[in-house]
Amino acid sequence: MKSKHWVVGNWKMNGSRQFVQQWLTEWQLGCDKLTASASQLEILVCPPAIYLPLFAEKIAAEQIAEANITQLRLAGQNVSAYAQGAYTGELSAAMLQDYQCSHVLIGHSERRQLFAETDEVVAQKVATAQTQGLRPILCVGETQAQREQQATESVVAAQLDAVLEKIGAEKLAQVIIAYEPIWAIGTGLSATPEQAQAVHASIRTWLRSEQITCTPLLYGGSVSPDNAAALFSQPDIDGVLVGGASLSAHSFLQICQTAV
Repeated sequence: MKSKHWVVGNWKMNGSRQFVQQWLTEWQLGCDKLTASASQLEILVCPPAIYLPLFAEKIAAEQIAEANITQLRLAGQNVSAYAQGAYTGELSAAMLQDYQCSHVLIGHSERRQLFAETDEVVAQKVATAQTQGLRPILCVGETQAQREQQATESVVAAQLDAVLEKIGAEKLAQVIIAYEPIWAIGTGLSATPEQAQAVHASIRTWLRSEQITCTPLLYGGSVSPDNAAALFSQPDIDGVLVGGASLSAHSFLQICQTAV
């Protein structure tokens, strides 16, 4: 039996000050309905960096009041490969931690495809994040063409190999891995639970070959309240990385409730 489920919401470049405030209000009203077993959940939200202070302030206030919103934790959508310095426009791990981020997404397919982040750059970001005290959520996945060429496992393995070479197996064991087929990101398409499970099983086999046995594996790719239960039921899927559905506090709560 899985000891813990993960639900991670990635807002991408969406939102506004008003939107964040409304979302937090709806979340606070709805999270009271989560069952007591929600303590088995790890719930994270990755808002645009500019809105992290709004989340951090609200979470800090609720912690003082001992309200249920404290179940919500923060993660950055990206992080610099450098700890500090003359890197205009970048955000360091320490800056993210200033606003209560405990985790950070690294290697999301949009970063790899649209911003030309290579496996080597992704590996360096993982190393820097860990050194600076953030837990990376490493995204891996294949394109539609690679899937059609039956190269899914080799593509994912190569992405993992680059990080393994940089940080070693002991530190890789502390990384959360999110499999997100690129062809299912924001398309409305989703890998079937069986397709997702097959890739997760291959990742689990790869990890075991490196003597890594406890790394959480998440699935990302058009996750919704409608398919969450089937995904959580798969033996090697420990959680989900939610895109568009996380922009609705109600839908995100539904997915969290499904997880418990």
